[in-house]
Amino acid sequence: MITTATQTCNNATLSAYVPSTDNPWDEQKINHLYRRVGFGATRAMINDALGKTPTQVINSIINQAKNAIPTSPPDWAEWTSDQFGSGTNITVGKAVNEWKNKIIEDFYINNGGLNDRLTLFWSNHLVASYEGYSGPPLFYKYYNLLQRKAIGNFKELVYDVGQTGAMLQYLNGYQNRKNRPNENYARELLELFTLGENNGYTQDDIVEISRALTGWNDRSDRYGDISFNATKFDNGTKTFFGRTGEWGYDDVINILFEERELKIARHVCGKIYKYFVGPVVNETIVNQLANTFKNNNFDIAPVLNRLFKSEHFFDKSVFSVMIKSPVDLEVGLRREMNLKFPSGYPLYTKTRQSIITQAQNIFSHSSVSGWDGDQTWINPSTFVARWDEVGRRLLKAKQHDETQYKIFLNEILGSVSNDVEAVTQSVLAFFFSNQSIDSVTSHGALVAFKDNIPQNYFDDGSWNTDWDEVSRQMYMLMLYIIKIPEFQLK
Repeated sequence: MITTATQTCNNATLSAYVPSTDNPWDEQKINHLYRRVGFGATRAMINDALGKTPTQVINSIINQAKNAIPTSPPDWAEWTSDQFGSGTNITVGKAVNEWKNKIIEDFYINNGGLNDRLTLFWSNHLVASYEGYSGPPLFYKYYNLLQRKAIGNFKELVYDVGQTGAMLQYLNGYQNRKNRPNENYARELLELFTLGENNGYTQDDIVEISRALTGWNDRSDRYGDISFNATKFDNGTKTFFGRTGEWGYDDVINILFEERELKIARHVCGKIYKYFVGPVVNETIVNQLANTFKNNNFDIAPVLNRLFKSEHFFDKSVFSVMIKSPVDLEVGLRREMNLKFPSGYPLYTKTRQSIITQAQNIFSHSSVSGWDGDQTWINPSTFVARWDEVGRRLLKAKQHDETQYKIFLNEILGSVSNDVEAVTQSVLAFFFSNQSIDSVTSHGALVAFKDNIPQNYFDDGSWNTDWDEVSRQMYMLMLYIIKIPEFQLK
């Protein structure tokens, strides 16, 4: 059974974490950092981080995110609806699946991963599920916006996303026009995207804001951008948040962020806390982050900079308190082990299909509220799927090159060892940041790692981690580890 910490014991503050003899900067903290801000760390990333201070590492992670180059557009980025499948051999379904594969590739290969981690976060906050709008080009443009603005300014991100064709279709802004207002986007803008449910707005505010958002109704193609048409805009007087005027789209965003800035900051920082720290929110910490957010005009980087460098973030009580999402599980293990696969193996397609089996279909949410995450990822069906899918990836890597398991083990150890119990414990320590692995589980790991090698080789010290058999031993240990319930935590 998986149990996650309640975090009530974390009294650490947002003061900067300073390594000490009693609280060192070590592999455990580095793995915690990269499993939260990215999708795990390669051995090279861990070694690099060990030679730097936490501040230097986090500055580098944030700067990489700021300087991240958006994914190049696909050939069909500006296609009209009649171009798909008409002699191009690219159907709508093929384009969508290939783009989701490309997104998964981004998660796998980008060093550091904060920009990708944030892109996934914003896709679950500013939800525009593909099934709710028409056209791969709109899908690409929505993803491109989240990439470009992932660690930029939140107010600008909210402003821009509301004008994307994906969002205008998904939440019915395209149907919102003078004399026929549609309240859907206005409601979700307040309830989900900025303020939170029943937090500082009324139904009258929703009605009036929906009127101010009218006019975005024109397009030349159903896969094309949607533009503003002044003749379909309600130019009458509107009143919301206590302010009256002939408000339009720009006014909605400006007034919202002026009149409800602290509520917005708290709501968004609460979501950030749950995503990067843990499921039980520390209101004191969130309020302090909210003030940082507000005082920096809703720039995202200062909030993350303060959080990631803090004692609170590196307090052991928040290690391994969240259940890995399917993306975390699949991408994280492959990145951390640096698994290689045969040429031609469709890794990204297999990963996309795998995470769907585990109930996470990226950019295709079942509702506008997004995935709840954490414990909702786990049920009897998805638990078995996790074992099966990750096991398939481990087997395929073994079939391609078994020696990579031995290489990974000796990278963890740093040198050849003949102490089989110490070796097993080192591997467990790498994958389990803060869990207390019981003696039964530890013994099971030892038995799995010994595989079928006669005991006398361990007893007389002749066995060591340079043996060829170690590749298979490590593979067998990994098959055991992925079924340990605590392996599902990060």
